[in-house]
Amino acid sequence: MTSRHGRTESAVSATADTASLTPRRRTVVKAAAATAALAGPLAAALPARAAQPAPAFLHGVASGDPLPDGVLLWTRVTPTPDALPGSGAGPDTEVRWTVARDRAFTDVVAQGTVLATAASDHTVKADVRGLRPATDYWYRFSAGGADSPAARTRTAPAADASVAGLRLGVVSCANWEAGHFAAYRHLAARGDLDAWLHLGDYIYEYANGTYGDGEAMGRVPQPDRELLSLADYRARHAQYKTDADLQELHRQHPMVAIWDDHEIANNGYRDGAGNHQAGEGDWAARKQSAMRAYFEWMPIRATAGEPRVYRQFAFGDLFDLILLDTRYAERPAPVSRSCDSAALDDEARLLLGAEQETWFFDSLRASRARGARWRLVAQQVMLAQLSDPSEGCATELDQWDGYAASRARLLGLVRDEALDNVVVLTGDAHSSWAFDLTDNPFDGQSYDPASGAGSLAVELVTPSVTSPYDFGGASASSSTHPHLKFVDRVRHGYVLVDVTAERAQAEWYFASSVLEPSAAESLGAVFEVRDGENHLRVAAAASASPGGAPPAP
Repeated sequence: MTSRHGRTESAVSATADTASLTPRRRTVVKAAAATAALAGPLAAALPARAAQPAPAFLHGVASGDPLPDGVLLWTRVTPTPDALPGSGAGPDTEVRWTVARDRAFTDVVAQGTVLATAASDHTVKADVRGLRPATDYWYRFSAGGADSPAARTRTAPAADASVAGLRLGVVSCANWEAGHFAAYRHLAARGDLDAWLHLGDYIYEYANGTYGDGEAMGRVPQPDRELLSLADYRARHAQYKTDADLQELHRQHPMVAIWDDHEIANNGYRDGAGNHQAGEGDWAARKQSAMRAYFEWMPIRATAGEPRVYRQFAFGDLFDLILLDTRYAERPAPVSRSCDSAALDDEARLLLGAEQETWFFDSLRASRARGARWRLVAQQVMLAQLSDPSEGCATELDQWDGYAASRARLLGLVRDEALDNVVVLTGDAHSSWAFDLTDNPFDGQSYDPASGAGSLAVELVTPSVTSPYDFGGASASSSTHPHLKFVDRVRHGYVLVDVTAERAQAEWYFASSVLEPSAAESLGAVFEVRDGENHLRVAAAASASPGGAPPAP
């Protein structure tokens, strides 16, 4: 079992992320407008500093992409009170980062400097290496005499380490104007997480009133219009990172993230989106701007060339975390007719694209070959069938149902190569679901819902943090969909995934309200999949906490 106590650290390296993608602006929306729109909300935090030229860390700190020997650290510097996000204003600022073994920062193990510039919207990243596996660390940033909040992070276990158990918090779909982020607050308070996983829709691109009205709660999105330009997306990321509950979650635990559609535009795909209309400028330029802002503002490692979120992490011998991009890698447009069976079954319509699909299938094989017990697959849209394939129609064209050939290839691989212990973690649906995954769950000859015989893997769908339920499958139930083991279409919250060698267990925790920032939480359901069984069971109880690390100071 891996230890929570490190001893020595070796050499450390750090890099600043200063992406050089060149966006094109929408002609009728200027960066100056975005700056003016955001000035009000952020200026409220500035009066006490207005007379001081010292930099400030108004957007908190974060860590992410944990490795056995390192972790990525992130912050954003406000170099002067008038240098608002997205404005391109403000001088370069030298930022020092410090990593220590203790919360008091008396045992410093690594430190260095990075430069915050307008080119990266004054965001910085330090990719710290040379740390010990499965170890808690504390870190902070400093600039111009000001210190950031101190924060805690944790490295992953060594890939060959024997690991008894690990815990992930899983979230998705946090719409600012739809409510308060109570789920983030409750996850932040847990001392027993090894990391938290965001499955996308970290931000939303809408104007207020389009998809929720935050006026009464004082949660009007800024800039208050649909996001189109680089300045727009930067400003919206900045607003989200002023939320106290989100800042605290970032401060307490390392994050692993992928995007879904709303980081760019609703129902997005490679060459367009349902929410990108004629007159809104060039789609490729909008997508490039949004992806650039995402990589600037999130604790995710930069990629060479086109921004890419599909990647993999090893967590000891216990599991591999394989992250997909079912949105923007090479996904073609959804079919236009729900009963176009020829298009739905078209082998050339690859949800993941050829390159990512090959990488994904090879990653599943390599995970088993290296001896990992579990394969956790994090992705955006529901994999399980809501439509009976024998009917030749699909009601949910934005999901894997709308790309049936891609799903058949994946499940065929799992079946033909006997890839046990595949657990799919899904967001997007603004609701909670638990499924057995099988070639055809509506065929009683190949799948027995009572025993689970014929199930190849399982899928766990996390609820939204705040986004309202507007998803298809409203009539789905265990009587009509035998592979469906649990559904809750109303409540918001998160899933705690507790993994041991013997089983992977999912616990749905729900907030009592998204309208009250102090909402309580309660346990809603518990399911498990046992080693080698590949189907879900109702679990007897929530897992016992193994005890947490000390929180950040």
